[in-house]
Amino acid sequence: MNLKKAFGLTVAVAAGITGLSLSQVGAQQKAQLEFVTTSLQPFADYFNPLVERYNASNTSQNLKWTDLPQAAIQQKVLTGIASGNSPDAVQMNNTQILELAQQGALQPLNTLLDKKVLDVYQKAALAAFTFDGKIYGLPDYASPRIVLFNTEILKKAGLDPTNLPRTQGGIIEWAKKIAEKTDAFGFSPLIDSANLLKVFAEEGLPVLSSDRKKAVFNSPAHVALLNRYITLRKADVFPEDTMKGIGAAFNLYTAGKLGICVVGITFIPRLEKDAINVYKTTVLGPSPIAAGQVVQASTFAYAVPTGTKDPKASATLAAWLTSDANQLAFAKRVGTVFPTTLKAARDPYFRSGKGSANLTDLGRYVGSVTMRNAKELTPIVPNASTLNKAVKDNVEAAIFGQKTAKEALDAMVAVWNANL
Repeated sequence: MNLKKAFGLTVAVAAGITGLSLSQVGAQQKAQLEFVTTSLQPFADYFNPLVERYNASNTSQNLKWTDLPQAAIQQKVLTGIASGNSPDAVQMNNTQILELAQQGALQPLNTLLDKKVLDVYQKAALAAFTFDGKIYGLPDYASPRIVLFNTEILKKAGLDPTNLPRTQGGIIEWAKKIAEKTDAFGFSPLIDSANLLKVFAEEGLPVLSSDRKKAVFNSPAHVALLNRYITLRKADVFPEDTMKGIGAAFNLYTAGKLGICVVGITFIPRLEKDAINVYKTTVLGPSPIAAGQVVQASTFAYAVPTGTKDPKASATLAAWLTSDANQLAFAKRVGTVFPTTLKAARDPYFRSGKGSANLTDLGRYVGSVTMRNAKELTPIVPNASTLNKAVKDNVEAAIFGQKTAKEALDAMVAVWNANL
C-alpha cells in the first residue's frame, strides 16, 4: 500500500475510534499557542474572528484566547511558569509587566525579535515597558484622558462652556469658581496613590534623579505643588472621595455633583448608559497641558512569560497581535482607545469625530489631539508595590491634614531611596 494512503487510513481510523473529525485530529497535531487579555470579553466579536483567521492561515499552530480580570493576570503567569504550562502572550499594564519582569517571570523581547519589528512601535510606548535596557512588552493600545464639563454647572458659576480651559491652571481656576458659586464640587484631581507622581511629571517636576537611582520628589517645588492641592481640599474645591480614585470621581460626575471630571475616553459610553441627562449636558475638552508638556495615557502591552515552550514563537505571536493592522482594527472596534504603532496611529479614522454631536466620536477626535503629548507616566522602578504604598499612605495623610506636605513627601522619598 502507498505510504501516504496508509497514513491517511490510520488517521481516519483513529478519528473514527475517538469520535473526532479529521479537522479536529489535525488541530490536535498543531502546537497550541495561548494569549491572555485583560477584561476584554465584551469584544469577543473582535477576538474570536481574530483567532479563526490565525488558525485558518497557520498550518503548524493552533491559537487559543483566554480573557481574565486584571486582578487574576499576574497569578496566571506565575502559576503557568510553576506548572510548566505558561501562556504565550499576556496582555497587562506597565506596572504589572515591570513587576513580573523584576521577578524574572518575563522574557526580554529584544533578543527574540528583530529591530525592524520593534521599530513599528512608538518610542514612547515601548519605553513604558523597558527596564534596564530590555523591552518586556509590545504595546497594544493607549487610552488618554479627556475632560468632561457639565455645562449646567458651568453656567451657574458664570463660566462660558464655549471657551473651555486648556491648561491645568485654567481648570483649577474654573474649579474654584464652581465650588464658590454652586453646590457642586469643582473638580477631582487625579492625585490618589501613585497618580500624584504622574501629576509631578505633567508639571515638569522630576520623580527620579537622572541616573534613576534616587527619588527627588521632595524639593520645594514638589512641596508647593502638593500644598496647592491641600489648600484646594480645605476649601472644598474637590471632594474627599478624590482619594478613592477616578471611579469615585466619575460617580460624583454622573450624579451631577461635580463640575469638571478628568477621565479616560472609555468612560464616555458609561456616561451615556448610566446618566443620560448628565451626558446631554456634557461637553468635552482635551486633557489639560501643564508645564511638563506631557499627559498621562494608560498603556497596555503583550508580554511573554518565561517557561513558554517556544519563546521565539510566543514573541512572534505578541508582535502579530500588536501589528499595525490588528491594532487599528481593535481601536476601531472599541472606539475609545488608540494604537501604539506609528502607522496605525496616523489613520484618518481618529480625526473623523471632529465636530460630532456624539460624545464617543468627538472623544475619539479629542483623544487623538491629546495623544500628541501623551505617554505612560508610571515610574519604572523596582519594588513598585512597596514604593506606591508609601506614596498612597503619605499623600492621603497630607490631604487629610495628618502631615504637612513636606513631611509627607520626605517620608515617601525615604521609603523610595531605601528600596531603589
